[in-house]
Amino acid sequence: MPGMNPRMMKQAMKRMGIQQQEIAATEVIIRAPEKEIVITEPNVTKVNMMGQDTYQVVGEAQERATDTNPTISEEDVQTVKDQAGVSEEQAKEAIAAAKGDLAEAILKLQGD
Repeated sequence: MPGMNPRMMKQAMKRMGIQQQEIAATEVIIRAPEKEIVITEPNVTKVNMMGQDTYQVVGEAQERATDTNPTISEEDVQTVKDQAGVSEEQAKEAIAAAKGDLAEAILKLQGD
């Protein structure tokens, strides 16, 4: 709150059961399905209010795309192909759709 004495602010927060802790962090990464938000040299504060932890992050953010098409190894393709009894192309498509989860790819192919 602007204009309020920091000491008085701290005492008021303590009376309300709010605890605040600075966290030494060098980088904060927020991962989303198709991008990452990277905050370097952040100021991170952990606030505990009534048993609920909240983190406040302040800093310069940069976005970067994540690799949504990971490389599929020939060994993985061969495994799915053999287990599901499908073509190489079908195996590759199933692995990509399952985001690299071979078991899920095999089960989907066997269910079709």
